[in-house]
Amino acid sequence: MKTKWITILGLCALANLCLSGCASQQVNTKSSVMDYLYPKSADMQVSPTIPHLNLPLRVGVAFVPVSDSRSYANNFWSGQSYAGGLTEAKKTEILEHVADNFRGLDFVSNIEVIPSAYLTAGGSFANLSQIKTMYGIDVIALVSYDQVQFTDESVLSLSYWTIVGAYIVSGEKNDTNTLIDTVVYDIASQSMLFRAPGTSQVSGRSTPINLAEELRADSLKGFEQASINMVENLKTQLAVFKQRVKENPEQVKITRSEGYSGAGSVRLFDFMLLMGLLLGYRWLFNSARS
Repeated sequence: MKTKWITILGLCALANLCLSGCASQQVNTKSSVMDYLYPKSADMQVSPTIPHLNLPLRVGVAFVPVSDSRSYANNFWSGQSYAGGLTEAKKTEILEHVADNFRGLDFVSNIEVIPSAYLTAGGSFANLSQIKTMYGIDVIALVSYDQVQFTDESVLSLSYWTIVGAYIVSGEKNDTNTLIDTVVYDIASQSMLFRAPGTSQVSGRSTPINLAEELRADSLKGFEQASINMVENLKTQLAVFKQRVKENPEQVKITRSEGYSGAGSVRLFDFMLLMGLLLGYRWLFNSARS
């Protein structure tokens, strides 16, 4: 009888260990503009001044370094650990979407996508000054993210008492919350010009065996949705910034490079084209009369 109870207790303990191996876990991966630009260092001083923008602008876009404070999920069933995060290829894809919003603007001459490797953790504006010299940029759009993934067990997780249940029953509830934020800075003045956030929420289910695969897929989907939302907000904030500069010229000083006239050059071209057409029409009319 005693042996029977010991066996039962042993099986219960083993089952509890299996269940606790997947229950209520959280994965967090992020990169922070604040940590990058304003590190906790006594010899780091940042003194913003009034931005002086010389048009047309040369703009760079880059992801800030990933934060060291990360959390992982461990899976008892598969023996795998999952950390989340963005691949360099996905970062480049998102940066290209951000860059597309600056291309074609009359006050931007060129746009540079800067590899993450050139930004050092806690590098602040000293690092940005190096990038400014290297790429010849005036303004930089710094992209950061914060993604949290929660995993909880549903009532279906009771089927994990059998090995088959752990393989075929989707008893894990996964929620993925993602924030992607773009902050645009004038490097010389160390001043923020504007920002554009984007968010997303993804819900899914998985078996404990394929938990890491599902979390990875949800993570990618979350970043894609948040980046789309962020890009839409970026378009709006660009328009708001242009209007703000017109209404409050004391907040941002604007000068123009020699030979640059902004949107006025387009109007001048249209005027010259119209005059050419009128002169051509007049010549044809006179030729027909003679």
